[in-house]
Amino acid sequence: MATVFLPYALRKYASGAERVEVPAKTLGELVDNLEAKYPGTREHLIEDGRLKPGLAAIVGHVATRRGLLQKLDSDTEVHFITAISGG
Repeated sequence: MATVFLPYALRKYASGAERVEVPAKTLGELVDNLEAKYPGTREHLIEDGRLKPGLAAIVGHVATRRGLLQKLDSDTEVHFITAISGG
């Protein structure tokens, strides 16, 4: 199962947990399973069938460029973070 580190805004859906275990083979499946287990989380992560603008998914130690199609290993760590930009 993937370990998902929940951003502060999603912890209220998981009784305050900072991380949860979710079975999934892709990032999209992970979001679906996260929503099934913790209703309300999907709306914070997905917009128009993709990750919300300004949101990044870190899979393992690398930001995914494959979006919801990103494949996951069974022991993968996933972090959802707000993208930071600057000038």
